[in-house]
Amino acid sequence: MSSNLARQFLIREDVVFLNHGSFGACPGPVFAKYQEWQLELERQPVEFLGRNLTETMRVPRIALAKELGTVAENIVGLTNATLGLNIVAQSLPLKPGDQILTTDHEYSALEKTWAYVCRKTGAEVVVVKVPMPLTSEAQFTDAILSGLTERTRVLFLSHITSPTALLFPIERSIAEARKRGIWSVIDGAHTPGHIKLDLDRLGADFYSGNCHKWMMAPKGSAFLHARPEMQGLINPLVISHGWTENSKEPGAKGAFGNSPFIDELEMQGTRDPAPWLTVPAALEYRHENDWTSVQAHCQALAQDTARRLAERTGLPPLSTSEFCAPQMVAMPIPECDVDQLKLDLYDKYRIEIPVFKWQDTCIVRLSVQGYNSKPQMDLLIDALTELLDLKAGAARRVS
Repeated sequence: MSSNLARQFLIREDVVFLNHGSFGACPGPVFAKYQEWQLELERQPVEFLGRNLTETMRVPRIALAKELGTVAENIVGLTNATLGLNIVAQSLPLKPGDQILTTDHEYSALEKTWAYVCRKTGAEVVVVKVPMPLTSEAQFTDAILSGLTERTRVLFLSHITSPTALLFPIERSIAEARKRGIWSVIDGAHTPGHIKLDLDRLGADFYSGNCHKWMMAPKGSAFLHARPEMQGLINPLVISHGWTENSKEPGAKGAFGNSPFIDELEMQGTRDPAPWLTVPAALEYRHENDWTSVQAHCQALAQDTARRLAERTGLPPLSTSEFCAPQMVAMPIPECDVDQLKLDLYDKYRIEIPVFKWQDTCIVRLSVQGYNSKPQMDLLIDALTELLDLKAGAARRVS
């Protein structure tokens, strides 16, 4: 990738940043627009947050809806996907004996969310083990469908998984859940800007994703999407100015003229809306820089790096390339002290990258974005070769 593009990002030059997947990174031109919004807010806070906010917040919803294959009335701007999924999880009318079906690849914060919901409602979580390595859509879907029972009320799946960087083929599972009257709730934290999304076609009842990861908007920009038929189920976690007493009546309007779904979630007291308002600028940045080509380059670089490391470790990948997230790959490494390895990668090589243990597998999770380069991938391979003593065929740091 060109050094000119890399210079547009604000990443410190003394750090090899290979962890875009955790919090993203915002390009300089987009960040400048973000600061413009913040400055405008401070110049006249009452006008900005009082008289104008409803209309101002609508603009990103329209732009993002077009990008995501839906309409503006079906999405609402939030600060992060975890918040969106918490809103859904704590809104659904679950009762003792109900089941939430999920997989063993989910994000830990959402595992805690469902555990909390179950403690309050008496429902229970049922975890399906996804067969590994993941090599076919049928392999995944059969595992999910085998876990559905007459007690299943919620199907909760990641679209792109956090620990294993897998792109789950969720379409048939969602369709089957709909047939059975099961609510489908999708964690799309890593998906917007990473793969092409058509939310209406996908058909999930609820879908929450981040704009501050792969879409490269500022931190604190995300959305919740709900099918129109499902929006009446949603209750805000915070009751504030957007709430109305008649919000559950047919055809009800929210306090600011939108649907209750939008007004109750958008208008929850004072917050800085600048990250959400910058989403159109992030979309425009991607368009101006031919991000489809950038992504193709990043995908090739990620897959090549994973292949090179696998040749040195002798360990098989977690999936075929079809089911690997395009710009993010979880690379198995030999058994080691993962915490120490992560520290050594940063202290000795200034490489910022997640290293952790998932189930029985030690993993280095690589993210490749437009500011990354092949020399950085070479450095990662060389560093792991040295620290894990891969030339000798065995890891030095045995736990």
